[in-house]
Amino acid sequence: MFYVYILASRSRNLYIGMTGNVDCRIFQHKKKLISGFTSRYNIDRLVYYEVYRNPKRTIAREKELKGWRRSRKIALIERENPTWEDLSAEGFTTADPSLRSG
Repeated sequence: MFYVYILASRSRNLYIGMTGNVDCRIFQHKKKLISGFTSRYNIDRLVYYEVYRNPKRTIAREKELKGWRRSRKIALIERENPTWEDLSAEGFTTADPSLRSG
C-alpha cells in the first residue's frame, strides 16, 4: 500500500507527502528526524491521507494535491476531518484500504 498524506502544524502550515510506510514516515515527522520544512515549522499532525495500491498513481496524486491552491487543500481536509484532529494520535498504524484506493 502507498499513502498520500497531509500534515499540518497547530498554526495550520501544510505539508503534502507520499510514502510506502506510513507508520515510519509519520514517526519520523513527529520526532523531527528529517531536517527541513516539517521540522522547522513543527508540522507533525496527520490531518488527511489517501491509500493507493499503485505507486505511480500515488505519485501523480501527490503532485496533483501539491498543485492545488491552499483554499482547496483546506476544503479537502475539512470535508474529511473538520476539526483537524491528529489522525495518528488514535493509534494510526495502517490505513484501511477500503477508505480510498486507486
